[in-house]
Amino acid sequence: MNEKTDQEAVHLIVHGNVQGVGFRYFTQRNATRLGIVGWVKNRYDGTVEIRAEGPKSALQQLINRVQEGPSHAHVSKVDADWQEPTGKFSQFGVTY
Repeated sequence: MNEKTDQEAVHLIVHGNVQGVGFRYFTQRNATRLGIVGWVKNRYDGTVEIRAEGPKSALQQLINRVQEGPSHAHVSKVDADWQEPTGKFSQFGVTY
């Protein structure tokens, strides 16, 4: 299986005490370590939104880490919507 056909994408909405606790940078660090591309941003409703693309096993690891969050966060729920990858990202960044 080549790298391109192994790519998947997931759109996440993270609920709880997840803003103002370093959550976006925690997500960026973990995604980069896992070889995942995409973005993370705070939403006006207090949630954090993540668009991630990469191998499914790496995306599942990211979801597991996001469910725990950084030490000062409290994640109450993570909504995951699996989607087709776009292939338009070259790295994982924090979006504002």
